[in-house]
Amino acid sequence: MQSTTIRRAVAQDAQHLTSLIQQSGAYEGRYASIVSGYRVTAEYLARHRVFVAVDASERILGFYSLVLEPPELDLAFVADDAQGLGIGRRLIGHMITQAEEAGLTSVRVVAHPPAESFYRRMGAQRVGTVAPSPPKVTWERPELRFAVPATPRAVTATR
Repeated sequence: MQSTTIRRAVAQDAQHLTSLIQQSGAYEGRYASIVSGYRVTAEYLARHRVFVAVDASERILGFYSLVLEPPELDLAFVADDAQGLGIGRRLIGHMITQAEEAGLTSVRVVAHPPAESFYRRMGAQRVGTVAPSPPKVTWERPELRFAVPATPRAVTATR
């Protein structure tokens, strides 16, 4: 497998991330309405913790967005031709590390229904269902939560 790195998204990535979302095969047919017209902006990238997985030529293979308040995995996409290569697993692992560094104890995910099994394999627990919100979302979505491990604190001995 080619070399893949994860780096912070920059303003120049916004159009590429928008294209990745718009071209996602997972959002065709009945799910197309939720991403119709959606745009990732430079302002969004500046406001949230957005990270991209890139190959050696800097091609964006996938990305995620972690919103800190309230803690939520807002976006997570892997390019259709990069799925099955472990990119999603690496991005979720990176997101958990970012959440831990930010002092979060959990991260909410309102999942695209076909993605629920992926998130569960990554360790998320289903905690409920989010009702439809027409006109864009006319179906229920699973609500999941990732537990964020607490960073062990150094114990200082006193005498």
